[in-house]
Amino acid sequence: MAPPATETLLIHRAVPSTEDDGYGKKEETFEPIDSTKTVDDKFVIATSDAITPNENIIAEIGTDMNFKREIVWFNAIGFLALHLAGLAGLYIMGERLVDGVGHGCNGQTIAYFVVLTFLSGMGITMGAHRFFTHRSYKAKLWVKVALLLFHTMAGQNCLYIWVRDHRQHHKYSDTDADPHNATRGFFFSHCGWLMSKKHPKVKEYGSKIDMSDMENDAWVMFQKDYYKSLYIVFTLVLPTAMPMYLWDETLINAFLCTFFARYIVQLNFTWSVNSVAHIWGNKPYDKNILSVESVFVSIMAGGEGWHNYHHTFPWDYRTAELGMPFNLTTHIIDFLAKIGQVYERKTVSDTVLRARLLRTGDGSHHSLHGHHHSEPVPDPEFADLSKYIVDKKQLEESLSTKNANLDNNQNEIKSK
Repeated sequence: MAPPATETLLIHRAVPSTEDDGYGKKEETFEPIDSTKTVDDKFVIATSDAITPNENIIAEIGTDMNFKREIVWFNAIGFLALHLAGLAGLYIMGERLVDGVGHGCNGQTIAYFVVLTFLSGMGITMGAHRFFTHRSYKAKLWVKVALLLFHTMAGQNCLYIWVRDHRQHHKYSDTDADPHNATRGFFFSHCGWLMSKKHPKVKEYGSKIDMSDMENDAWVMFQKDYYKSLYIVFTLVLPTAMPMYLWDETLINAFLCTFFARYIVQLNFTWSVNSVAHIWGNKPYDKNILSVESVFVSIMAGGEGWHNYHHTFPWDYRTAELGMPFNLTTHIIDFLAKIGQVYERKTVSDTVLRARLLRTGDGSHHSLHGHHHSEPVPDPEFADLSKYIVDKKQLEESLSTKNANLDNNQNEIKSK
């Protein structure tokens, strides 16, 4: 259930600690909610999360460009075969669209392909990424279970491993401890990391990622324990069987279009976030990291391309600044919040956002009109304190002036 109107919202903030190798311990603080607002209007304003990278650890790990990776040929050949079959499926659908009835697959199969791609995509963007990995919002049980099912349909490994790899990616972004280290180039960060053995640093630091929330979730662990069976049923058998039984699609067309074609499209959309969105684009929020803002990836991946923002503020459920276009996932979350099925969406305050883009951005933010701003910006956490000091100083000066004038008036009266 959504919390009552008078409940306080828990905010997690990572506190650097030398005892846990830079992972950070959660310090719990509370912020009261305006009880006059409805549940749908409530947001959690957070400042950090448990996977915030430690700059010292990242600098220490780095990227050893002399490291020779060992190719896993079974995976490499498998991905090649998968893409060839997927291209065949796309050709069959394209033939139907170009040449019309009597060619390629049924029209219903193409529509079904689009629906499956959309749902499995939401299982990744809205589910595995924003809900399970970053805990950027809360949802009713049916939403959680649906997202888990859609994630299973996507076939991108079990949720537990997906979340662990993504948390590790944020924690050690673009270093040898990052599973898909973009410093090694486009191909590696796109799909090459799945075709070679893991770097020793990935194994070493991956074992330290906090997965206690996932391990305590019975639904997640059920999917993990029975993933192979669930994969066969929800990723392979049911998507292929439904077109055959509902509109007499052929087995080969159903198999190539609804499994292979959908699979490669969904995979490459997801992979583009790791590759394209770490190479080509601007960095309005943090110029010191590789992740960038990519319109192309946002269109392809339901709003996941505003990646410089996301790596700067990973706890924000929108993964982008308010008002950014091509963010389908955010619109769906907001709709579910409006009808009370999603709540406690975490966002970044305007004060924190503005201070950060001025302090570390590359000057490309639309509000700066392309000009670089190098003036020092105070830590936003002390903004209120700074304002208090300024106001207090002005008040003291004003009182001092008034007292001086009063003393002068009294002296004039005495002299008379």
